[in-house]
Amino acid sequence: MTRPDILITATELADLIASGQPVSVLDVRWELAEPDGREAHSRGHVPGAVYVSLEEELSDHGVVGLGRHPLPSGAAVEAAARRWGLREGVPVVVYDDWNRAGSARAWWVLTAAGIADVRILDGGLAAWTASGGDLETGSVTKEPGDVTVRFPDLYHGALPTLTADEVTRFPGVVLDARAPERFRGETEPVDPVAGHIPGARNAPSTAALTTDGTFLSETDLTRFFEERGAAGRDVAVYCGSGVTAAVTIAALRVAGVGATLFPGSWSQWSNDPSREIATGE
Repeated sequence: MTRPDILITATELADLIASGQPVSVLDVRWELAEPDGREAHSRGHVPGAVYVSLEEELSDHGVVGLGRHPLPSGAAVEAAARRWGLREGVPVVVYDDWNRAGSARAWWVLTAAGIADVRILDGGLAAWTASGGDLETGSVTKEPGDVTVRFPDLYHGALPTLTADEVTRFPGVVLDARAPERFRGETEPVDPVAGHIPGARNAPSTAALTTDGTFLSETDLTRFFEERGAAGRDVAVYCGSGVTAAVTIAALRVAGVGATLFPGSWSQWSNDPSREIATGE
């Protein structure tokens, strides 16, 4: 995959909308401090964008023991995607307004479910407004779509995943996408124990982005991941609960490197007393 397969610029999205060609736009506002983005969506969104709840529609909190954001079932994704109006053969653009976390999670979940042509708006909502894009207020409801999900179990879907046991045996490089201070174990604002999976290397998801929230160039991303030993090796990625890890996986894809997600991430690992924990660099 190349950058255009993963990302779309605000200008490209505006041109696509202006051309009259069908496109589904999903607003995935989410952040740790404000997980419900409905009000933000209502205050202003890309015209025609449907709000998507990361907590309710891109996660299944009924699943126990697999972290804070377990993956939803394929059937749940299909039902939600049809509510959003997704249709077979129509491209999908996902965006957010916080560090590409919500949009990358949506990109990963929809792609893993087998939905084709899903791209992240590079730079998010800020890039849209900076390029002169208008905002629409209120909520958006679409006619039901007809998209079909091909994978009933996203843990065994179109994108690879690892269990906690498989992480311990993983032969390649394991990257931790959390902030450096959380990786080192100096602070842990969410999970019960601070630290990281032994042997993991820190590759903060935010370090894959420029100051304006767009992804780094392919050259800079390649250098960033090479510095972490991810060149020419199998790569696995985790974060706090499988959300921001998707940003790092998207960045790896832009750099031409495939990667496997550990969906349970630190929230699963740190809740298991049998798992070893490392701290420091």
